[in-house]
Amino acid sequence: MKTVNLTCIGCPLGCQLTVQMDGSEIVSVTGNTCKTGDRYARKELTAPTRIVTTTVRVTGGTLAVVSVKTAADIPKGKIFACIKALQAVEVPAPISIGQVILPDVAGTGVAVVATKNIPVK
Repeated sequence: MKTVNLTCIGCPLGCQLTVQMDGSEIVSVTGNTCKTGDRYARKELTAPTRIVTTTVRVTGGTLAVVSVKTAADIPKGKIFACIKALQAVEVPAPISIGQVILPDVAGTGVAVVATKNIPVK
């Protein structure tokens, strides 16, 4: 039996979780004050994912870059591929919040969207 300790990031409480594992099987999750903690621990130890936030270059806008994020979480192992794909992206102004910047980042099926409005210069 293996014990794994995690801090839940599902909400602002930051519960200290203790997960008991038998090989790759999760036997129990304790320390969570809500169901989110249990779901987080199980997902984190079996198929971890993350939301990626960064910036991409803008041409002809009032700012040189626009903040972006993945519209949903992507597999943790795809983060570097996501960042690499976004390094080559340059978007012309105007840009609107929610605008799709890259429709399928790193083959994840998840879009990258703008999180800021950028008007034309």
